[in-house]
Amino acid sequence: MSKTVIVVIDGFGIGAMPDAGALRPGDLAADTCGHVLDHCRSLLGRPLRLPALGALGLGLVHPHQDLARRTALPVAVGRAALGYPGADTFAGHQTMMGADFSRVTVARLADHLDEVTSALKAAGHEVGPLDGRPLLVVDGAVLVHDNLEADPGINWNASGRLDDLPFDGILAIARTVRAVAPVARVIAVGGHADGPLGAYVRDGDGGTVGLDTPASGFYRNGGLAVRHLGADLDHTRQLPDLAARAGIPVTLVGKAADILACEAALRRPAVATAEVLAYTLEAVRSPGDGLVVANVQETDLAGHQQDTERYGRILERTDAGLAALLGLLDGAGDRLIVTGDHGNDPTIGHAYHTREYVPVLTYRAGATGVELLPDARTLADVGASAAASLGLDAGALASGSVR
Repeated sequence: MSKTVIVVIDGFGIGAMPDAGALRPGDLAADTCGHVLDHCRSLLGRPLRLPALGALGLGLVHPHQDLARRTALPVAVGRAALGYPGADTFAGHQTMMGADFSRVTVARLADHLDEVTSALKAAGHEVGPLDGRPLLVVDGAVLVHDNLEADPGINWNASGRLDDLPFDGILAIARTVRAVAPVARVIAVGGHADGPLGAYVRDGDGGTVGLDTPASGFYRNGGLAVRHLGADLDHTRQLPDLAARAGIPVTLVGKAADILACEAALRRPAVATAEVLAYTLEAVRSPGDGLVVANVQETDLAGHQQDTERYGRILERTDAGLAALLGLLDGAGDRLIVTGDHGNDPTIGHAYHTREYVPVLTYRAGATGVELLPDARTLADVGASAAASLGLDAGALASGSVR
C-alpha cells in the first residue's frame, strides 16, 4: 500500500528560464522564490518560516540565506523547465500529468472575431463588440475576451457577473467559443464584481484586450465559479487516468479538480489554502493506495495581485501543511512531490505569470540519502516519476521520463 502525493504550489518559480525575456525583457530577472523571501524578510522583520520546504531540499536547488542548506530527509531534488510555451496553469498541469503540450496555438481573440461571432449567433446569442474594441459582449451580460493573466494569446475567457445570469449560462457561452477557439484553454468565469465588467476592461501585452479579473473583485467577493475548457488532449495518456484504470484511487484537490480530466477521480475543488490542505490530508489518511494531486492556488493569486507579503504568508501556511503530510507519509513507497507550474513574481512590476524554472522536491519514504538531480527539460517528468512510484508503466504517458 502506498500513496503518491503531488502538491503544486501555483506560481512558485525559482528563477527565470533562458527564454523568459522573449515577451518581456525584464522577466529575465524573475525569481519568485528569492524575491518573496527577500521582500518578506524586509516587510516582516524576520525570515519566512519554511522548515518543511527546507527539509524537502528547496535550499539545495535555490540557495538562499533563509533556506536550509542541508537535510536529513531522504529526498531527490532538482528543478524543471516548463516543457510548454509561455507560463500557464492549464498547460503546466496538463504537461505535468504527462501530456505532450509542446505545441500550443497562440492567438488573440482580435484575429478570430468573425468565426467566434458567427458561432455564438448560430447558437442563438446576441453578440457585438464592446465600444468598438476587439472583445465581445454576449447577450448584454458576458464578455468574451483575451485572458490577461497568462502570456498573451494562450487563453480566452468568457466572464460574467452571477448577479446577471447563472453560471450555467456563462458556461454554455464558453463551450460555444471553445468549439471554434484555436487556443489552449477557454475559461468560463462567474463571480461578483465591484461594478459593471466594462469598467475593468484594459489593454494587455501583445495587442490583447480583456477583463482585468483581479481588479474586478471576482477573487475578493466570494462565490467565484470557474470551469476550464481545454484543447483536445488524449487524457487516457495522462497520470490520473492511467492510475484510475489500474484501480488506484485518484483525488484531485483545489484547482487541479477544475482542470485535470479523470472521470473516476474524487474531486475536491477549493481556493482557500486551508481547505486545499485539509482535503489533501484527508485523502492521505484514507486507507490503501492512492494518487493525490493538489494545487495551492492562493500563491498565484497573490502574485497576480503583486502582494508579496500575502504570497509569503500563504507559503508559510502551505509549509505547515507539508509538514503534516510528511508526518503521514511514512510507509515504504510513499512519495511526496512538491513542485510548481510556472512563476508569478509579485515584485517584477506586472501582474502576469513569469516563465521560470520550478522546483521538484521528492520525499521518498523508506529510502536513504539525498540525490541531486540534473535539470529536467519538462514538467512531464513529474508525472512519469509519479507513475513509476505507483508501479505504473510511465511509458504509457504521452510524454515524460522517470527521474
